[in-house]
Amino acid sequence: MHIMEGYLDPLWCVVWFVVMAPFFIAGVIKLRKILAEHPEQKMTVALSGAFIFLLSSLKLPSVTGSCSHPTGTGIAVVFYGVGVCAVLSTIVLVFQALLLAHGGFTTLGANCVSMGIIGPLCGLLLWRVCRGAGAGAFVSMFVAAFIADLMTYVVTAFQMALNIMTAGDGNFVDALIDFLSIYAVTQIPLAIVEGIVLGMFAHYLFTSRPEIFEITESNKLNPLSTEA
Repeated sequence: MHIMEGYLDPLWCVVWFVVMAPFFIAGVIKLRKILAEHPEQKMTVALSGAFIFLLSSLKLPSVTGSCSHPTGTGIAVVFYGVGVCAVLSTIVLVFQALLLAHGGFTTLGANCVSMGIIGPLCGLLLWRVCRGAGAGAFVSMFVAAFIADLMTYVVTAFQMALNIMTAGDGNFVDALIDFLSIYAVTQIPLAIVEGIVLGMFAHYLFTSRPEIFEITESNKLNPLSTEA
């Protein structure tokens, strides 16, 4: 979910950009390496970015200053890791700010941290747990996409509650509970639908092109890893 332009205090805009920066830089290095060593992956990288753009553009009004939507990051983070997912998410966020007035440039860092970094990292961890337990591609991707979506909304609620607290407009815990409660109404159903859609796509790829999943074995849990 996106925090809209002008909602965050300038201090938090800077803080979240600083948090985002190392992930983005590591992702650019890793993406360049992947495309140089595996040029056949260009189409899959583009498809991963397209999933993020299409699904995250389906927004619903939510708490004042934000909106709810699927994230579409499950495919990107499972295939290429958190760094590349952060790069693809940032590109999507920039286009959405330019073309759809969705999100914004001052809140780009905050939105990338929630949608492109922490949410996907949680999804990747759950993907590995499920695959390690012997779960199939559909179940593993469903869980990964579902958790990535939900954790995105949890992080966004945390960011907005911090903003309210530092602005002196309310108590952090009360604001966090309020945001989480309101977001849950729209985000849980969206996360379930996103999990099903990406799970079906993962199952299709696993049955029709199983070799495409080989690259997932090289994804390290270290979110700053630049190894392809």
